[in-house]
Amino acid sequence: MNDKKIEQLIALEKARQKKSVNLIASENYVSADVLKALGSELTNKYAEGYPGARYYGGNEYIDEVEELAKSRALKLFKLDPKKWAVNVQALSGSPANLAVYVATVPANGKVMGMSLDHGGHLTHGFKASVTGKWWKQIPYGVNRETELLDYKELEKIASAEKPDIVVAGYTAYPRIVDWKAMRAVADKAGALLHVDLSHVAGLVAGDVYPSPFAYADTVMTTVHKTLRGPRSALIFSRIDERKLNEKIDKAVFPGLQGGPHMNQIAAVAVALFEASKPDFKKYAKQVIRNAKALAKELSKLGWRIVSGGTETHLILVDTWMNGKGISGKAASDLLEKNNVIVNKNTIPFDTRSPVDPSGIRLGTAAETTRGKKERDMVVLAKRIDKILLPRPTATPYTRDARTDFPSEGKSSKRGGTKHL
Repeated sequence: MNDKKIEQLIALEKARQKKSVNLIASENYVSADVLKALGSELTNKYAEGYPGARYYGGNEYIDEVEELAKSRALKLFKLDPKKWAVNVQALSGSPANLAVYVATVPANGKVMGMSLDHGGHLTHGFKASVTGKWWKQIPYGVNRETELLDYKELEKIASAEKPDIVVAGYTAYPRIVDWKAMRAVADKAGALLHVDLSHVAGLVAGDVYPSPFAYADTVMTTVHKTLRGPRSALIFSRIDERKLNEKIDKAVFPGLQGGPHMNQIAAVAVALFEASKPDFKKYAKQVIRNAKALAKELSKLGWRIVSGGTETHLILVDTWMNGKGISGKAASDLLEKNNVIVNKNTIPFDTRSPVDPSGIRLGTAAETTRGKKERDMVVLAKRIDKILLPRPTATPYTRDARTDFPSEGKSSKRGGTKHL
């Protein structure tokens, strides 16, 4: 590379990634083939429009790339192309969610989404996002006692507020979502059900997490988390008299974007191809096994696991322990100094600022890609505990009925979805 400065920075970042333990729940490691597609000559092509309807010439092979990505996306999630459509041009998750709202929610309409501090995303109608400026958020959260979704309470909110769209699927909720129950919530309001599948799409593809497609009207997912693809997003929509797919296509282009990034779409196609292989199912199972092992060991060491455990790749740890522990920011900074990368995160009913919240969020997708197994998670939990000790005036955490990790082989008393 002639640009030595950029070459140096890339080398430094590569080295940082290599020496660090990556527990960022939103990150993963792509294959050499995905990187090759991202750096291919497809970068050179401007392809404004859709296959067969471009505004520039020279798109013979470009059209094939986009159609291949679409067909692979539908096949991976077992969708009938006569009943479902998919847009592969969205640049990432945030503009993809925005496109769905532009297509389906009237100006000043209502978006019912989980509060940011309970595990929702900025683009689920939070006030700091454009989605909370153009539309009114109808917020919901988890139950204070169980830290789980209370679907009957959500039905009451939907019935009273009548949102135009209900958003299910979260960025910091470690449990299985009952998609059928969320359909009932949307039906109470006569609303669309939109699923943000970003964090668990790879788990759905790997058959270790329930699929939402039987209940949702639209589904959006990023590709760079558990799907192990490039930074990008997919928007699925039902094909029916509502013409949601046509409205979403128009919202993406020309509504919000110009020419698609064809190198990115090719890399998405590669990632979808890889996710269709038998080894990916083994990977998805191991991701959850690792998360459960990490959460269990941290719990044994005295750390409170929000909701008592996990059923996904994601773990939310209460580091503050009722005001007597270590803040999320301090924990994140200290771990990073020791080459363990996590992110600070609010926890439900957090009393601290989002800038320095009460918890950290951990994820096992990236380290599972590196070949880590349950025994490695036990060692890692002990490493995390050692790094964060001594916790000033910390009080040991006493397990309660919410835990997934009952002592002496007794079954958990916590209700809810059956664990994987």
